[in-house]
Amino acid sequence: MSRRVSKEMQKPLLHYKKDFLIYLEKVRGYSDLTLKTYDEVLNEALTLIEIQDDTSVLYLNLMPYRIAIASLKQKTIAKKLSAIRSFSEFLITQGEPVVLRADESIKVPKTLPKPISHEHIMEALGHADQEERLVVTMLYTLGLRISELSSLKLNDITDEWIRVVGKGNKQRDIPLLSSTSKLLKLYLSDHNPKKYLFEKNSQKLSENSLRYTITKVFERVALKVTPHQLRHSYATVLLNNNARIVDVSELLGHSSMATTQIYTKLASTLKMQNYNKAHPLCKEMNDTF
Repeated sequence: MSRRVSKEMQKPLLHYKKDFLIYLEKVRGYSDLTLKTYDEVLNEALTLIEIQDDTSVLYLNLMPYRIAIASLKQKTIAKKLSAIRSFSEFLITQGEPVVLRADESIKVPKTLPKPISHEHIMEALGHADQEERLVVTMLYTLGLRISELSSLKLNDITDEWIRVVGKGNKQRDIPLLSSTSKLLKLYLSDHNPKKYLFEKNSQKLSENSLRYTITKVFERVALKVTPHQLRHSYATVLLNNNARIVDVSELLGHSSMATTQIYTKLASTLKMQNYNKAHPLCKEMNDTF
């Protein structure tokens, strides 16, 4: 008979949760922010799910948890359930057969990323100091994730390339624009970091500190911009200028080209918008109707 999880019944799951978070960090290369999210979701879920401990299988009924989070946005619910599924898959690899109940998927409408225009980025750079300018430029000209920028080491940087360690500890090499390389050299000369490109008290600058830098820079031109939007901008600029999608996918460190294909949809949308604005007949038809 199923029942709500007691503290005693939680203990083995909580033990595995610690191992799971270590696995996500060491093997999958997840960022501190992502690890914190997984930790919070599992702590929340394990107090609400119901468990049936069969002799051979552990059944976890997610329905009480789903009821508790039902008022949240669909995308948020989907992410929480995804974290629980990942945890259950990890349990199975550890020899704990688990079956999830009430695990139906949530349909989340696909949304296109919102890149920042080149003109707005250049305007913001005109109001940035040296470090701020380099942070924005590295994200915009290299398509880095904020976690990758935070972890970027000096020995991964050459005059023409940088080596990035991305999700799942996968390495990729990204070419440096000559203008970005010049900014880098000036910054290194003036700040003399020891190990990481961006440091504070001999430690790498945190992701949150870098996010705050982006926020400050774009607030000066009355824009709200996230680091990931600059990554979107990088991908969109390349595709709009006829870069091959396979190359863009590799530069972004996507594990599947399907992830990159959303940018091609965005590029088509932008082209249509620009066409409608530019073609005189479109203007005349809009005025008529």
